[in-house]
Amino acid sequence: MRKLFWRRRPLPLEDRGPLRVLFVITCMPVGGAETLLVELVRRMDRQRFRPELCCLKYLGPLGELLAKEIPAFTGLLAHKYDLRVLPRLWRLMRRRQTDAVVTVGTGGDKMFWGRLAAWLAGVPVICSALHSTGLPDRVEWLNRQLAPLTDAFIAVAQTHAQYLAKYEGCPPDRIYVIPNGVDTQRFRPRPKNLPLATQLGIPAEVPVVGIVAALRPEKNHELFLAAARRVSQTRPQTLFLIVGDGQRRADLEQLAASLGLADRVRFTGTRSDIPEVLSLLDVFVLCSHMEANPLSILEAMASGKPVVATSVGSIPEHLQDGKTGFLVPPGNVHRLADRILWLLDHPAQASQMGQLARQHVLCHASIQTTVAGYENLLQSLYQQKVSPAGRLAPKRSRSSVSSAAMPL
Repeated sequence: MRKLFWRRRPLPLEDRGPLRVLFVITCMPVGGAETLLVELVRRMDRQRFRPELCCLKYLGPLGELLAKEIPAFTGLLAHKYDLRVLPRLWRLMRRRQTDAVVTVGTGGDKMFWGRLAAWLAGVPVICSALHSTGLPDRVEWLNRQLAPLTDAFIAVAQTHAQYLAKYEGCPPDRIYVIPNGVDTQRFRPRPKNLPLATQLGIPAEVPVVGIVAALRPEKNHELFLAAARRVSQTRPQTLFLIVGDGQRRADLEQLAASLGLADRVRFTGTRSDIPEVLSLLDVFVLCSHMEANPLSILEAMASGKPVVATSVGSIPEHLQDGKTGFLVPPGNVHRLADRILWLLDHPAQASQMGQLARQHVLCHASIQTTVAGYENLLQSLYQQKVSPAGRLAPKRSRSSVSSAAMPL
């Protein structure tokens, strides 16, 4: 038992090599948080950090990608009630001499077992990166009990930080904002990819409206299809792309057919060539019930596309209504369809909105901003553990929300 609670004394940064950072996640399918993690890991300064990956259940497509580049571990959690995950994680962190653990995702096994094992293994820095807001992901009661063991809860936007403090039980003085960012070189304005258009059955000069989102209930693809029907009644040549996959695909395909849109909607499934897909769009749409800081909107904006999105989560922090796109009330099909039609009817103004949208991302939401935020936070937390103070900053009132070194 004495060995179990052994605490390794952190060495000062100047007396040691790169910090060993273990990112703990359940698995890595193609999704926003997982894509961001790939970009973060690839760009971390190897002179200062040595990132590693732990997928509790299985790697998944993006996990397999990262496993070719960094040390990756998987198969530690056999099923929901597999309590052996704790000693497995503890041994892994001790063997790898982990300096910082970052659990990726809101609630669930990775957040609970990852933090508990890190504390038992004496890992100096323990963080949780929370990427979503509201159902289906929540910080459950058991996970809330581990708040005292956690050095930082990482929010992806200012409104997200406020939500975590108010509704998810995260101590406000331990919430740090590191905004999501995208690769503005990969996502940039480009001419339409005509071979891809042919592959997807999109004739030249036909207006295209698209959504990029996993086929999950909170993304509200039903609203997109309802708006598509209204748009088609005015502009019958318009085509609609639904990019993403999930268990709801068959139901959504059936809904599209029942709305008379079977020949107007293209379900592309998961794509690895999102920048090329975005080149085909005249208007990008996201009509979710709830969001934190969706990467898909930032990718579309960086690509110079005008966006119509529901006014939820942090979306209004990026999308300035009437300037870089349009905001509509959640669930309002009339406003959604009207704004799409306006952009299709005013291509010059739509193009100008897209240009301003890219400028916003360049200034406020590049991947470099995200990487710097993580690097500064992890290094600062570790350095404070070396000193007797042991905290990044003095405790603040519970009504305040702190920010990482690279704030919004």
